[in-house]
Amino acid sequence: MRDVDHAAALLEHNALLADAVGAADPGLPVPTCPGWTVRDLLTHVGRGDRWAAEIVRTGEPLEFRDVPDGRPGDDAGAWLAASPRTLLDAVAADPGKQVWTFLGPRPAAWWVRRRLHESTVHLADAVLAAGGDPALAPAVAADGLSEWLDLVVARTGGAPLDPGATMHLHATDEGLGHDGEWMVVEEAGAVRWEHGHGKGAVAVRGPASDLLLAALRRVPADHPRLQVLGDASVLTTWLARTGY
Repeated sequence: MRDVDHAAALLEHNALLADAVGAADPGLPVPTCPGWTVRDLLTHVGRGDRWAAEIVRTGEPLEFRDVPDGRPGDDAGAWLAASPRTLLDAVAADPGKQVWTFLGPRPAAWWVRRRLHESTVHLADAVLAAGGDPALAPAVAADGLSEWLDLVVARTGGAPLDPGATMHLHATDEGLGHDGEWMVVEEAGAVRWEHGHGKGAVAVRGPASDLLLAALRRVPADHPRLQVLGDASVLTTWLARTGY
């Protein structure tokens, strides 16, 4: 999305996550990440940024467990805060460098957007764990939903929609315009999506933040801020077939 500075947003959401986990008991369970605690969440995000940084530096894949400095020390907050900077510094050396990703070679800068949206969803996890109600900035959430749809299209072995099924997602936030609507369709055993308005077998309307969090199963599809129109089973099928 043209209105999102991915690097700046990554740093901003890292700071918000640091605040959220810093205010919580490290042993607090994170219900949206079964088996994880707040400490696990912090470690996962910080190590993930450093993992991406190492991939950018070398251009090659790396086992997640082998990331240098991949665990927080006594000052977990400072370690987490430094993690995205390692990635941004690595990317700044050559943003267009072709590096490994789980979708095949991509420019190094690809990882900044990916890590931003990993951080946004885990920020939501931390807020939910503490009993809060996460609300991501509309432009960031809309960009995150577009990125998520790209990942689903690229990674899904079978179509997450039944033959001929269509789905329209519509963010109700002001100012998103074309970037706040998505048409998702099944064609010949695969799915594709594009920005735009259209009539789907199911339409889901609501704030971009809630659309993203519902797509990632952080909030239920029947969340009161979401309106589901048409054949709700199309949405249910999509969610059942698209894991995070």
